[in-house]
Amino acid sequence: MKAAIISLESESSKRTAEAMRKYFDKVDSINIKDIEVRTYREDIEIIYKENKLDGYDCIYAKGSYRYALVLTAITTALYDKAYMPIAPESFDIVHDKFLTQLVLQKHKIPMPGTYFAPTVKTAKEMLKNVNFPIVIKLPRGTGGKGVMFAESFSAASSLLDAVSALKVQVIIQEYVETNGTDTRALVVGDKVAASFKRKATKGEKRANIHSGGVGISCVLNDKSKKIAVKTARALKAEICAVDILETQLGPLVIEANLSPGLQGITSTTNIDVADKIASFLFNRTKSLKDKGKVKDTSKIFEDLGITPNSDEVKEIIINSEFRGNRLLLPEIVTKLTKFDEKDELVIRANKGVLTVEKLAKE
Repeated sequence: MKAAIISLESESSKRTAEAMRKYFDKVDSINIKDIEVRTYREDIEIIYKENKLDGYDCIYAKGSYRYALVLTAITTALYDKAYMPIAPESFDIVHDKFLTQLVLQKHKIPMPGTYFAPTVKTAKEMLKNVNFPIVIKLPRGTGGKGVMFAESFSAASSLLDAVSALKVQVIIQEYVETNGTDTRALVVGDKVAASFKRKATKGEKRANIHSGGVGISCVLNDKSKKIAVKTARALKAEICAVDILETQLGPLVIEANLSPGLQGITSTTNIDVADKIASFLFNRTKSLKDKGKVKDTSKIFEDLGITPNSDEVKEIIINSEFRGNRLLLPEIVTKLTKFDEKDELVIRANKGVLTVEKLAKE
């Protein structure tokens, strides 16, 4: 099987690519900066070094918030052509802290109280109704960047004045005291592959390793593990880091990361996280390919006694195949129904029952 990892080729990405080479027949490491997206009337093409990017069984696309639009375009164009662990919409959502909060709130995942202010003026009005200290966040940023701490109304007001020049919206979040410690859980598939606590340095509130935080080995409790996996599922990401505050009220999710660094968690836990990711990608890809390993369509029709042009209703038993939350129809079904991407369809859904009919043209 052939795989590709599209990234900024950081040390973490290089480790992952190397681990993937132990499983896949061929693995290409592609720098996202060399990607071109070409849109046509009925198609989107992803171009890498003047060649169309295709022919992969697995594509793991990741990168910072600065490349969210490109990552969305890449996954939108290739999502149905190769196995990809992160859904297209995930990049826009996870790379925006407030959109992440909205999605997690919808899925009833516990979080600190959060407020969104479209303007600095509105944010200052909000300050009158919050309990201090608070955390002020810019919607986009990684590694603790764009996260500020304010102990009082005057401190928060001064910070808002400082960021007003950036003309950005801000997020105000209640501060939960955990002695400068949070927990990062790395979700791979439906499990937490590794986890560790991050302790902020003296005088610093941010526990991020990039901000000088120190990694501490820990064993995540079952409740926190379940919340981490539920968070990743809500964000439609099969590989995702989830940052959690362990509080007296229980675990609270504060952020998620689709392109987490692996050095800190690997050295702290002594778990080969890159190998865990590579193994998962291989097994998931193989499973999806095995489901598609069927006889030639014409031979299937023959074995089932089906004439492709017949209007006779046939019952076919198949394994369901999902891509994210989307159900994919097998080729045999689309050939029988003669559904086309230009057709308008009427879909009736009930528990355990799904019917799809082509809308008759007037």
